[in-house]
Amino acid sequence: MTRAEALLWRHLKADRLAGLAFRRQTPMGNYIADFVAHSCKLIVELDGESHDFGERIQHDERRDQWFASRGYRVLRFTNDDVMKHLEGVVLSIFEAAEQAAPLSLTLPRKGGGNLSSDASLTDDRSGASPGVEEA
Repeated sequence: MTRAEALLWRHLKADRLAGLAFRRQTPMGNYIADFVAHSCKLIVELDGESHDFGERIQHDERRDQWFASRGYRVLRFTNDDVMKHLEGVVLSIFEAAEQAAPLSLTLPRKGGGNLSSDASLTDDRSGASPGVEEA
């Protein structure tokens, strides 16, 4: 793991970024995603100087297309981006994850079915929506 990857990982691990569960160095098909959050189908790739050569660029493009064909959005940054602009990189990842998050469905407050108007769909009195875990 490069210094840039280790630095970014400190911000992504343990659900620190908007409660997202990122995994690092995750095998996917014939590729390895540097960082992936499956819940919002977001992959973050960090490219070093070795990615500046034609053959490597083509490989990266094929990899990104393969990820995209499975519904993942790929964000690519350089190690230099992370080392010099960490806050901007983290903000970009957060914004992309926020855009990719599935829309939450709201249930009607009253009526519907055989429930009385003060009945709950769950036994949970915390006010959380059914099927949604609170962070």
